[in-house]
Amino acid sequence: MSSHSIRGARVGAGPMGERFRGVEAERVSRSYYCSNGHEFHPQFSADVPLEEIPVEIDCPSCGLPAGQDKANPPQVAKVEPYKTHLAYVQERRTEKEAEQILQEALDKVRQRRIAIEKAAGKR
Repeated sequence: MSSHSIRGARVGAGPMGERFRGVEAERVSRSYYCSNGHEFHPQFSADVPLEEIPVEIDCPSCGLPAGQDKANPPQVAKVEPYKTHLAYVQERRTEKEAEQILQEALDKVRQRRIAIEKAAGKR
């Protein structure tokens, strides 16, 4: 069985090797450390002024803030537990206010039902 195709090549594949891909832009690497001990080295364009390179960024491993000082990585100010929508509503409303709002909503629904029944000729 003979084949006229070149093994390991695919249709549309370009030339292999770095010399055909153009000039690589100069980059600067900075080290960042998070409080979980993760270390990573993002690269930035060498054209970017040093004051524009971020002091803190999010750790790609755990999401905590990471800084450039290995001995003193940034700490999370306060970890807030997840709150449900109901928890936020309960912070804003007292029980009495909630009952009043519920009663107003029920009255509106009742008024709409009465209007629909009247329009249908049932009342």
